[in-house]
Amino acid sequence: MQTRKKYIFLTFLASWLLLFFFGGDQLRRFAFFSGRKVEARRSWPRWTDRTLLRSFADPEELQRDGDPALLSPRERRAAWLSVYKTSRCRMETCFDFSRCERHGFKVFTYPQERGQPVSETYSKILSSIERSRYHTPNPEEACLFILSIDTLDRDHLSAQYVRNVDEKIRGFPLWNGGRNHLIFNLYSGTWPGYTGELGFDIGQAILAKASFDTQSFRPGFDVSIPLFSKDHPQRGGDRAAAQLHLLHRAPGQALGLLPLPRGSAGTGRAGAPETPSPGAGGSVPACGVPPQAACIPVLLSDGWELPFSEAIDWGKAAVVGSERLLLQVPAPDPRVLAFQQQTQFLWDAYFSSVDKIVHTTLEIIKDRLSPPRSRSRLLWNALPGGLLVLPDFSTHLGDFPFYYLQHGYSPSKKFTALIRVVSQAGSLSQPILRLIQAVSGSQYCAQIVVLWSCEKPPPPSGKWPQSAVPLTIIQGRRKLSDRFFPFEAIQTDAVLSLDEDTSLSTSEVDFAFSVWRSFPERIVGFPTQSHFWDPEQGRWGYTSKWTNELSIVLTAAAFYHRYPAGRGCGAAAVLLSEPRCAGCARPPLPSPPAASPAPR
Repeated sequence: MQTRKKYIFLTFLASWLLLFFFGGDQLRRFAFFSGRKVEARRSWPRWTDRTLLRSFADPEELQRDGDPALLSPRERRAAWLSVYKTSRCRMETCFDFSRCERHGFKVFTYPQERGQPVSETYSKILSSIERSRYHTPNPEEACLFILSIDTLDRDHLSAQYVRNVDEKIRGFPLWNGGRNHLIFNLYSGTWPGYTGELGFDIGQAILAKASFDTQSFRPGFDVSIPLFSKDHPQRGGDRAAAQLHLLHRAPGQALGLLPLPRGSAGTGRAGAPETPSPGAGGSVPACGVPPQAACIPVLLSDGWELPFSEAIDWGKAAVVGSERLLLQVPAPDPRVLAFQQQTQFLWDAYFSSVDKIVHTTLEIIKDRLSPPRSRSRLLWNALPGGLLVLPDFSTHLGDFPFYYLQHGYSPSKKFTALIRVVSQAGSLSQPILRLIQAVSGSQYCAQIVVLWSCEKPPPPSGKWPQSAVPLTIIQGRRKLSDRFFPFEAIQTDAVLSLDEDTSLSTSEVDFAFSVWRSFPERIVGFPTQSHFWDPEQGRWGYTSKWTNELSIVLTAAAFYHRYPAGRGCGAAAVLLSEPRCAGCARPPLPSPPAASPAPR
């Protein structure tokens, strides 16, 4: 019995020893063993305990990875909310559509105030708007308003920074909290963070901003524009002198192959981009120069809204990759030529001048007013571009000459002859009679329209010659551009523009029409000339001397599509391009010498 008790006591003692050695830390937590209250105990210091870790960095600083120049996410969010207080603005909630219903899309620019400084770049923007077809001097007719205050540079360290903008815009009776206003901005914030702060409340205004980040960008309301310098040409010019950059580069973000380094060592705010390494794959012609050099843009930085992304499909012109997958950027080797061509097209159509940048911004906003009649992405991303395709003309692609080849359409098999008469005799001359007989004898002629631009009334119907096609007389306004007016009498795709003294045979008319059907987007005609720059007169001139080159086809005897005629006198600019066949010519006017004044 004593031995049994002895073994029981030893077993109980061994159990307590094992419990003490292996579970003593848990037992000491009880007040019975430690003699202290659990509430009085202090746990091991944590890294967020500021009272214990005063010699270390604050939590906000720890999130900056040791760089005091970078803002924490909380500070960036607070700065963003201070700027974009109306972050939920949409066209349906922050834009008054009723102002655009009566007079259409009209833009009013605030008058310049005395003593108000305006940068050269902002002066170009205002000039582009005032020369556009949407500008109106009457604010009562306006649908969109543009401030006269220079808001391009909102870096308070800059010499072009305009102070007290909030106080000034609040005094404008048309401000209305920014409703129906458009604000342009290229630079925002200041060193070292560049948070995007503008220094004033934009309210419900649309913001057209360069280097838009996706967090602050309001889709369907704001417009992302490219960054351009004060040397960017107003209407186009020397491509080598033009400088355009898609984005800034904020500190702490990966450098793509086509951003503008901002706030980085060795570069300034308006400096040229750094020269990066060759593109992925070694054979991709990616580079850090502006896109007009036919290089493929490569973007390796997340969180950016690319310029005019609402209209432009950048997937067909740029290589966009994540900065976290830097070594896995695909190389578009099979599509190098297509990427280069698309990049060149985008540059020529939307970025080559301040006028095109501003007009693209206005056209994007205008399309939002009537979505059923807005341009599709196909029109924006295919030749000749959204600026030269008016949705008011038609919503069917088959009515435009630019998309026949892509969609299998073909122009009509008949044409309308438009004869402009300007002689003051008041009677029909022999050249007019012969011309009507020659044109009406063509198997492709549908009708003849005579544009009577004389002071005296046209002869009675009995005086006109008999023809196999209908003959219509229209009273003109004695303007040279009358021939390009979209007359309702013209129902065919092809228009044969003729002067009253033109001499053509029926076979020549048939041959010219058959050539035009092969190139319906071009002008095809007989009289040609060449243009040249006259340094003595300081303007462009043209000559009819016989040379080995031609650059102009006159509309005295030429076929063209009726869509360019709907653009009025601006059709001449649409019809100019590089020649593709004999008798077809539309080369662009080259830039004048640098030392010469601009052409008139």
